Amino acid sequence: MRYWLMKSEPDVFSWDDLVAVGDKGEEWDGIRNYQARNFMREMEIGDKVFFYHSNIGLEVVGIAEVSATIHPDSTTEDPRWECVDIRAIKPLPKAVTLKEVKATPELANMSLVTSMRLSVQPVTPEEWEIVCKMGGL
Repeated sequence: MRYWLMKSEPDVFSWDDLVAVGDKGEEWDGIRNYQARNFMREMEIGDKVFFYHSNIGLEVVGIAEVSATIHPDSTTEDPRWECVDIRAIKPLPKAVTLKEVKATPELANMSLVTSMRLSVQPVTPEEWEIVCKMGGL
């Protein structure tokens, strides 16, 4: 199993929206960055995902999992763009802010800090454990 972080603007698609979709999950569409798309190509069913609210909030708010592997993005006819589906697993008891992540020396090399604009990014097992603890799990 691998770990990931996926960003969404909460005024477009929030954690609550993902929860409302239920177990069927939601297509993680609209990604138009090759590196982010390539990361999704590496994902497997059951991989865990931090759901991050970008632009508004700037915080990790929940844990999701990959529920469908890479497939064509339904929002475009361009075959270069693919996506995965994810479903909500559980909210973090306490959201973990970007400010808190940046203030944690053990997370200095986390992609959230070093590749801030990338909307899909890997998370190491060590980073996963630290952020989970920060979030009350």
